[in-house]
Amino acid sequence: MNCEQEIQRLEKANRILQKKLIRSEVDRVRLEETNSKKETLLKNVINELKQSQIQLEDRRHELEKTLFNLQTMQDKMSALGSMVADVAHEINNPVGFIMGNLNPAFEYIHELFRLLDLYQQYYPEPCPEIQAEMTAMDYEYVREDLPKLISSMKEGTDRISKLSNSLRTFSRTDAEYKLLFNIHEGIDSTLYILQHRLKATQDRPQIQVVKKYADIPLIECFPGQLNQVFMNLLANAIDALEESNFGLSFAEIEQKNNQITIITSLFANSILIQVKDNGFGISDELKSKIFEHSFTTKPVGKGTGLGLAIAQQIIVQKHGGKLEVNSVPGEGSEFIITLPIE
Repeated sequence: MNCEQEIQRLEKANRILQKKLIRSEVDRVRLEETNSKKETLLKNVINELKQSQIQLEDRRHELEKTLFNLQTMQDKMSALGSMVADVAHEINNPVGFIMGNLNPAFEYIHELFRLLDLYQQYYPEPCPEIQAEMTAMDYEYVREDLPKLISSMKEGTDRISKLSNSLRTFSRTDAEYKLLFNIHEGIDSTLYILQHRLKATQDRPQIQVVKKYADIPLIECFPGQLNQVFMNLLANAIDALEESNFGLSFAEIEQKNNQITIITSLFANSILIQVKDNGFGISDELKSKIFEHSFTTKPVGKGTGLGLAIAQQIIVQKHGGKLEVNSVPGEGSEFIITLPIE
């Protein structure tokens, strides 16, 4: 009896052991599957990390290259600004000399004409030799045209002087600290430099510039860099208008009335500067890209050389402001600069 009970106990124990072995085998298979999945997942994660590392390395090189280009451009712009300021200063010297002598020259000419009038009054019949000389030189025409010529020279020197002053304002070399600056003066100097692109040509009428300036205070900023932003936005607006004119006749462009509107205002302790054009506008796809580095819609050799990405960097990082764009395709574009008043 004891033997049979022992056999039954052993058989029961064997069955239990068999079940445990089966469960162990199932657990082992599951563990292997789990380990295999984990290994596969780990390999995928490692591969993704490697890919990310490669992409980050590429991005790092790209950013280093961009930073180098930005630093190079900044150095070039600084050097160019200094050179332009020096050239403008050198232009001012001879122009000032000419302008200082034009008024006395004008007065001398009138005095000489007055003297000639007296001679004609008291000696109305000149000798044949003088009469022949007066006819040869066309005295009456010279007398009428010479004051006009002097006035034209004065107008030319005035324009050179204004251009020189605009160049000096535009190319101001920025110090390491911000300076008080008149925003309107910066915009006007930029417009004067761009005057050759705004005036009428044989293909289109003059581009109208509408200025709506508010009474805004001087602002602490880096004037030279802000002027570069103004140059970029205004040059882009001119480009947009010229592109929208493609294929149109002079009369059609005249009816369309190419126009750039510049508005300044005060809002929430900030200065707003809006630059609008009535060109083609910007598509939603391009609006999402225009502030990216190295992005441009212009072919090689076109444009100002200062992209919107750098313009945004100047406004955001250097001045703590914002540069935004609003555009309706077919109606035009508007760039809005927000500069906090410190």
